[in-house]
Amino acid sequence: MSLLLSLFIKLSIFSMAAFGGVTALLPTLFEISVNQEAWIDAQTFANYFAIAQAAPGPNLMTVTLIGWNAGGVLGAVLATVAVCWPSSIVIYWLQRFLLNMKNIQWQKTIEFAAAGLAVGLTLASAWQISIQLDLSMVNYLVSLVTIAIVLTTRLHPLYLIALGGILGMLNII
Repeated sequence: MSLLLSLFIKLSIFSMAAFGGVTALLPTLFEISVNQEAWIDAQTFANYFAIAQAAPGPNLMTVTLIGWNAGGVLGAVLATVAVCWPSSIVIYWLQRFLLNMKNIQWQKTIEFAAAGLAVGLTLASAWQISIQLDLSMVNYLVSLVTIAIVLTTRLHPLYLIALGGILGMLNII
């Protein structure tokens, strides 16, 4: 199977499970693109994810960059379309189904369940990524302090991101 066809098929299948967006299944995307298919290496994956997080717009930019790395401009287009089309069709039909429901209570229950599923998958993804990192006590401390600041103050997160960048440049974390 050609590289571009494999890219399109694998990412289309991935998209069906990516409820809550690409970030919700980041470890699975890593497994596919780094370990199974070797489209990119682990460091490139981390770099692409960082670029996607820093850039405005949706997180699917990670997938676009993986496709670009694997197959150039055509790979980027195919990867982006592959991640968008299956989930878009599912959401379209699910929304139509919800809007036609007569029982509003059931409709609200399904909506809350879907939101809970998306949040749960995103948290599970964050957990899977965090347990693979080589963390030191300083990194744990920085994480705990960051969580405390976010939960107890109205400080804009960009300040914390900038502080993290400075600590990284100084090789503290």
